[in-house]
Amino acid sequence: MALELQRPNRPLIWSPVVDAVCAVVPREAGAYLVGGVVRDAYLHRPIHDIDLATPGSGAPVARQIANALGGDYYSLDAERGVGRAIIPWEDGKIIVDVAQFRGADLLEDLRLRDFTVNAMAVPVEGERAQIIDPLGGAADLERKLLRRCGPESIASDPVRGLRAIRASVDFGLRIEPDTLTDIRAHASRLADVSPERVRDEFLNMLGSAKPGAALAAAAYVGLLSSIIPELDPLPEITQTAPHLYDVWHHTLQTVDRLDSLLRIVGAQRDMRDASNVGFGTVAIALSHLRLQLSEHLSKVWPNDRPHRTLLLLAALLHDSGKAETRTVDERGHVHFYGHERVSRTIATAVGERLRLSRDEIARLAKIAGHHMRPHWLASAEQLTARAIYRFWRDTGPAGVDICLLAIADYLATVGPTLEQDVWAAYVETVQTLLNSYFLDYERAVAPPPLLNGRDVMRAFHLKGGPEIGAILEALREAQVSGEVHTRDDALDWVRRYLDNAVRN
Repeated sequence: MALELQRPNRPLIWSPVVDAVCAVVPREAGAYLVGGVVRDAYLHRPIHDIDLATPGSGAPVARQIANALGGDYYSLDAERGVGRAIIPWEDGKIIVDVAQFRGADLLEDLRLRDFTVNAMAVPVEGERAQIIDPLGGAADLERKLLRRCGPESIASDPVRGLRAIRASVDFGLRIEPDTLTDIRAHASRLADVSPERVRDEFLNMLGSAKPGAALAAAAYVGLLSSIIPELDPLPEITQTAPHLYDVWHHTLQTVDRLDSLLRIVGAQRDMRDASNVGFGTVAIALSHLRLQLSEHLSKVWPNDRPHRTLLLLAALLHDSGKAETRTVDERGHVHFYGHERVSRTIATAVGERLRLSRDEIARLAKIAGHHMRPHWLASAEQLTARAIYRFWRDTGPAGVDICLLAIADYLATVGPTLEQDVWAAYVETVQTLLNSYFLDYERAVAPPPLLNGRDVMRAFHLKGGPEIGAILEALREAQVSGEVHTRDDALDWVRRYLDNAVRN
């Protein structure tokens, strides 16, 4: 294998941010653009981050890039000479990682990478129109093939199996047979990898262009079993009507439906799925909440983890408790009583295993634990103000996520048997819940208190304790129901409440 420059079959299209970075890299660094940035230039895809490789330490080069372009510098691995510059660009930020060659030279560095499509390099100096491609990555891209760089590529780092699934889905690549065999052979060794690395690669995979397909592939090769073994029984768990699928395939359908829904209501406003009858109804019903939903979904968790990914993880886990709770009645109907509580426990355990933050774990558990609430409310004879208040009291901001998951869950349950009139009524329930939260918060969700605990104790000569909290909570429900409007109303209401308590 030689390090010859060759002109590729298609022109390399470089983002202006790459030109800006290369312009401030010192000539004496002998740096190369490597990995995904070259692949994306070849495929004419947007650039999200930039990797550079140099013969010496990359730290001073990264620092110079950060200083020159008004960014921040971080030392990622001082021993291996890896530095990171995070630079402002347009409306966001670009990460530039600069690393010393992994081996003695560029050739060895490329051979030690994961897949051939990520093992191409371009010199920073010059016109950047030719590539160094000793492993045939460009040809593999033309053949739509994802191939390991060598026999040790997966064995040396089993987490690359997750990366392979993501690349396969995002770029439409078929995983080469030997590469697939290695991924399956080393899937169980994910247990030997740090939980943080597994978390990051798994969530990146979950955030791919087709999360359902990625999860199905990860399950097929044994990767998912190594990360979330609680999902292993789900393909064997059958369900009765209105469900069309077993629990596993229903779960995959839910993940995909939620992914489509988030594209419709999110900031990008991708309406391609809205031509579907089910999604079209939702798009119309929630169009007036576009800004509020976009802001909610724009939340970023620690280490820049997007909220979308956490929601997809919640969808993956929402029915994980069904394996433990499945029962069959005398008529042959399958039930999963209390599965949401078991799912909440599993979601908490998975979040802890993946080293998510405490806030992420709490949100994940709340979504899983309450995901049935919109279904129950939609099936009630009437959606009362008290029921709306109790929903938001128990769920808080997670209630928005639960509403979105409920839509996806319903669509994944009925599939092509969707009845438009029934669906319209269901969407109206979700719309009412979201309207209460986003448009009528102070009246329907968090009314200003008319009395506090001291007021109640003083007016009715009561001692402090749990009873006071119960009185105030019941008073808030009366307030949202329109039974109480003023402080005097509230005192009269508490007096009647206490009288009834004495009589009963």
